[in-house]
Amino acid sequence: MPLSVDSSAVHIQNFAPGFTTTPGRAPTSVTVHPVALFSILDHYLRRTDAQERVIGTLLGKRSENGEIEVRSSFAVLHSETEEQVAVDMDYLKTMYELHHKVNPKEGIVGWYSTGSNLNTYSALIHNFYSQETAPHQAIHLALNTGVVEGEQAGIKAYVGSPVGVFPKPENCVFTPIPCELRFQDVERSGFDLLTGTAASPTSTAAHPTTDLEVLENSLQSVSAMLDRVLSYVRSVLSGEVKGDPAVGRYLMDTLGASTDDLEKNGFNASLQDTLMVSYIASLVRSQAEVSSRLALVTAT
Repeated sequence: MPLSVDSSAVHIQNFAPGFTTTPGRAPTSVTVHPVALFSILDHYLRRTDAQERVIGTLLGKRSENGEIEVRSSFAVLHSETEEQVAVDMDYLKTMYELHHKVNPKEGIVGWYSTGSNLNTYSALIHNFYSQETAPHQAIHLALNTGVVEGEQAGIKAYVGSPVGVFPKPENCVFTPIPCELRFQDVERSGFDLLTGTAASPTSTAAHPTTDLEVLENSLQSVSAMLDRVLSYVRSVLSGEVKGDPAVGRYLMDTLGASTDDLEKNGFNASLQDTLMVSYIASLVRSQAEVSSRLALVTAT
């Protein structure tokens, strides 16, 4: 296989004379934050027509039990052909140095690529990142955008293992590990918009979401959940379904906490606001009356 090397783009194999086996604990699971996912999607949308996939660096933290938390990512310039793959290593190092200055607690945990194709070039790139994350193993995050017909959008995580008595960089087996997407409640509207677009991929029209639409969707979701809870409770009371004590305790704790929060944060805050408005109105009324009487005294 012919390889190309120039001043700005260095072939991965020149950095990887042999597959690196890392003694660190193997990753057990991967958690991806929305910031990293949106960065990968933005990179994919900005690709050139000649690129079938894009790659980049994953940044985050590792726990003692082998869990990896991917918090952010950045794109890496690269090019692939049937004969060679080239990666801009200077750009990668510069970007990581800049990111490390802003987030010194985040380190390189692996790399990402779009699409579901794992080939020899993937093994070469993974070999390089394994050296960057030593003594820990690197992870590979494969994001399927769902653009190719017949393929479903999704995200998967892998770890690489060398193959053979004398492993070579291009010989690697990718083993899947559990991967989940974690987001906060305030980020739910963004994911709802993405899933809504995925449901109708043929639509090219923009679909902006207003605050009222977000509120309406949230209320409908809460109403549907309450209907399911009410149906379950009625089924248990009628004897159609055997009640689960764990579910009962969870519902009691949830509804009790919601009532307490409503009383503490909602009712009390509203009452304080009402009393403040009443006090200010009374103060303004008294001031207006005093001013009118002073005006009469001055006139006489």
